[in-house]
Amino acid sequence: METFFATVSAGTLSTLEGFINDWVVYLAIGIFAIELLKYLVRGKMSWRLLGDSGTNLLTQAAYLTISYTVFYSLYGAVFYGAHEFALFEIETTWVSVIVCIILADLTYYWGHRFTHRVGMAWATHEVHHSSPNFNMSVAYRFGPLDDAWAILFDVWLVIIGFDPLVAFFCSLFVLQYQTFLHTEIVKKLPWPIEFVMNTPSHHRVHHGSNPEYLDRNYGGMFIVWDRLFGTFAEERSPVVYGLTRQIGTVNPVIVFLHGHYDLLRNVVKTPGLGNKLRRLVMPPGWEPPLPSRATHPAPSD
Repeated sequence: METFFATVSAGTLSTLEGFINDWVVYLAIGIFAIELLKYLVRGKMSWRLLGDSGTNLLTQAAYLTISYTVFYSLYGAVFYGAHEFALFEIETTWVSVIVCIILADLTYYWGHRFTHRVGMAWATHEVHHSSPNFNMSVAYRFGPLDDAWAILFDVWLVIIGFDPLVAFFCSLFVLQYQTFLHTEIVKKLPWPIEFVMNTPSHHRVHHGSNPEYLDRNYGGMFIVWDRLFGTFAEERSPVVYGLTRQIGTVNPVIVFLHGHYDLLRNVVKTPGLGNKLRRLVMPPGWEPPLPSRATHPAPSD
């Protein structure tokens, strides 16, 4: 029991992070190979599907390039800067790391919900949802500014007193867990797991464009947040993956930038400065109200 309250060094966390990252990739490759074999056996293999999978990996490469050159440095600057104003000094033990993971997951829920309900955040997050397929490669389909929004939500973990390295590790842990949610191989798990944890079944719902599945199951590791905050939906009818208005291409450049191009085009064509600004913060699909028409009384006889 004392081990859980023992101090955890930065080196230990860094080593554990590297171990987790490596094994997540190894397992993801193995699962994806099984998925490809399944597509082949069922006659669902196509050049379009392979092209889509390749696009997923290319968007990941572009996302990582932007993250390594811009956002990881920004993460460090913001986190360590915010840590100077921390309300408390939370010691890094295994218990505090576990608590931070739970809080990071709650943070992820609200940040994820934000990216679905705010137009300028959806512009980058829609990349992840734009694939009409659902397999392990989709887990690596990211938009250009995904990390920008994550920083804004994660920084509170540092402000309340967690070490910046711990906050970063826990946020990354929540993301790594979700890699294995992107598959159709796993149907449904035993009900206690399905009730508490996010599972492939719950995440398939999240990627659905079916009307009953839209804006549901935002959780990262735990689905209890969706149950608590009224955004949970059970997987019942077959899931139709992708956007409500499909992009219809596997061109990686278009996939990666389509959301921001679409947002910019809509802002430009929207009349009025106020409505243009609303485009940025209102949910996807929002349209400005039609101008009211003045009514004239009918002429009297």
